[in-house]
Amino acid sequence: MVSSMDEKVVAVIMVGGPTKGTRFRPLSLNIPKPLFPIAGQPMVHHPISACKRIPNLAQIYLVGFYEEREFALYVSAISNELKVPVRYLKEDKPHGSAGGLYHFRNLIMEDDPSHIFLLNCDVCCSFPLPEMLEAHRKYGGIGTLLVIKVSPESASQFGELVADPVTNELLHYTEKPETFVSDRINCGVYVFTPDIFTAIRDVSSQTKDTATLRRVSSVEALQPATRNSTDFVRLDQDILSPLAGKKQLYTYETMDFWEQIKSPGMSLRCSELYLSQFRLTSPQVLASGDGTKSARVTGDVFIHPSAKVHPTAKIGPNVSISANARVGPGVRLISCIILDDVEIMENAVVTNAIVGWKSSIGRWSRAEGVYNSKLGVTILGDSVAVEDEVVVTSSIVLPNKTLNVSVQDEIIL
Repeated sequence: MVSSMDEKVVAVIMVGGPTKGTRFRPLSLNIPKPLFPIAGQPMVHHPISACKRIPNLAQIYLVGFYEEREFALYVSAISNELKVPVRYLKEDKPHGSAGGLYHFRNLIMEDDPSHIFLLNCDVCCSFPLPEMLEAHRKYGGIGTLLVIKVSPESASQFGELVADPVTNELLHYTEKPETFVSDRINCGVYVFTPDIFTAIRDVSSQTKDTATLRRVSSVEALQPATRNSTDFVRLDQDILSPLAGKKQLYTYETMDFWEQIKSPGMSLRCSELYLSQFRLTSPQVLASGDGTKSARVTGDVFIHPSAKVHPTAKIGPNVSISANARVGPGVRLISCIILDDVEIMENAVVTNAIVGWKSSIGRWSRAEGVYNSKLGVTILGDSVAVEDEVVVTSSIVLPNKTLNVSVQDEIIL
């Protein structure tokens, strides 16, 4: 018998594709959403780094339908950095979260793993993966879900579930219910045994049998072909809901932070959460400064080594400054993400905003977001020029625009 010390584990991270990042525009127009920097690292880097802590990790797979060339450089770099094989697997079409896992089952099982982690790329949390694995081994069954308690008002936006308070068995699961079911929700992080493939195969077979026994309705005929395909299997509705209450699935509740990164505004919130986590896990990546030889830094701040920040600037809290950015004298940065090659000129202020690649903020100008306004966080796309003494408030500006007048609550196309 193979002991748990010798059992291999693999991780699969679902990264989606171009059609899945539409709510992330304009920031996803020139870079895949999973590679957008949050807290100084690509979004997908955070779950990948968490996987590194899994005992006996043999391989990490990224599954999506972006072109392979868009991930090639990153996959090579992160494999070398973490000393763990990372491989990108391109779907020929969307197969659904469970269908995508099943589509690559032969590759995933090459290392004969005892357990398979499945993570969604757009989840922001502390990823307690080793703890989940340990709990799952005690529970038995084919899978364990990471869950969290949220407010009753927000629960309906996610998959709600009911678990046995003693055994933690998943008793009931429903995706985005119309009426309140529970304040526990699915976090989009799972650990399975290889038996999950049998469960997916059975669903796919049932769908195929049903399809041959009846005609497709006129409504179904108008649906996208991939959704009618027998190999399109959703993890939540097709697997979790039917298996709930059958002693097959269990839950592991996190008491830590959790968010879903669906919009640019949420990426700013998640950057704050990850920077705060770095204070505990990786304090060496955070910047410091007292305003003498380097800029005054307050709170949790990441500054790329190649960025140039003037000593009279004041940075933080919750600021991430990417490669080759230039921050001038007297600049004030609060709660913002500054991307590669941005120039922020003297005495400008950026707060609650994301400044896109190669953009510039002129002298005495302001780019600011107001959370209780219509659009909230200000988003400047790639190569946007804000001229001197211009105020941009809670607005979204698409790439290659020049602003010479102040705007508020506007979308500049």
